[in-house]
Amino acid sequence: PTKEMSQDEETFENVDAGASLTYPMECGQVRKGGYLVVKGFPCKVVDVSVSKTGKHGHAKCSIVALDIFTNKKLELMSPSTHNVEIPNVKRTQYTLTMLEDGYAHLMMDDGTIREDLKMPEE
Repeated sequence: PTKEMSQDEETFENVDAGASLTYPMECGQVRKGGYLVVKGFPCKVVDVSVSKTGKHGHAKCSIVALDIFTNKKLELMSPSTHNVEIPNVKRTQYTLTMLEDGYAHLMMDDGTIREDLKMPEE
């Protein structure tokens, strides 16, 4: 006898084993100088303050952070025991070797050259 799949069975055609873009952390563990996701934007934390509440309430964290791409100031309020998303931030430093036809030639630490970065007009 052959078994037919019912309509509500799930099938997984693409399984991604890649690293996650974010990971959870308790809001009370976030520190100044660290990173977190605020309203979907990866940000660097510039200020953290924790306010204590009544005897049955939660301590609340107030976090001020700057978007790492636009430098826009964002704020987040959350109970200290709730999880927030922390982005996996990787910073790579390149050495500028040449500018040619509006493109930057960059050398990585291992000596490989990148030539696909177009320079801004202004």
